[in-house]
Amino acid sequence: MSTIEQNLQHVRQQIASAAQACDRAPAAVTLLAVSKTKSVVQIAEAIAAGQHCFGENYVQEGVDKIHHFAQQPKAAAIEWHFIGPLQSNKSRLVAENFAWCHTVDRLRIAQRLSDQRPESMPPLNVLIQVNISDEQSKSGICLAELPALATAVAALPKLRLRGLMAIPAPEHDYQRQLAVFQQMYQAYQALRQQYPQLDTLSMGMSDDMSAAIAAGSTLVRIGTAIFGARNYVGS
Repeated sequence: MSTIEQNLQHVRQQIASAAQACDRAPAAVTLLAVSKTKSVVQIAEAIAAGQHCFGENYVQEGVDKIHHFAQQPKAAAIEWHFIGPLQSNKSRLVAENFAWCHTVDRLRIAQRLSDQRPESMPPLNVLIQVNISDEQSKSGICLAELPALATAVAALPKLRLRGLMAIPAPEHDYQRQLAVFQQMYQAYQALRQQYPQLDTLSMGMSDDMSAAIAAGSTLVRIGTAIFGARNYVGS
């Protein structure tokens, strides 16, 4: 058994334990393997171990990997999520290659993604990124801006609004982690009153996954705990 396979098993066990501790079904939480800076060999190991959802932060790196795995036997089963900040000049690459974009935080980007999504592809699944900790250095909108942006995004023909995403400020205390994630869950539930088709709340990483799941996360983004420390050389 490879190290990546062992790590995936361990992370899945953590997800299951966290879900069961708050009376949720483990299957209600999707594991997104954050594969930025990781090689196609490492990703192939994860695929062989049953992982099918991958998150990329850098557009061109992600597109290169998508094209590589498009030639592989299990290509149809692999789902690629873009989870990094998105600049306008890179929107076409995301629209033409990814199945999901987690980081929509302004109408201009959403409009470009919709306009650039090929007619031959299904609508791009999108999440609105919320800056829940009000960090000036972080992308995302404030909660007060959410209803208006959601209305505009939901009306775009080649996008499918699926829910919300957040990256809270680092916090080591579990109760403080939980309080922030509960804010996100409340915003998500409020939005679902208007858009009952929403089904995705992307929050929680290696250091705060348990609190995120307890608060209602439906998708956790895990990188280091699966692939080891990131290598940024040459990226």
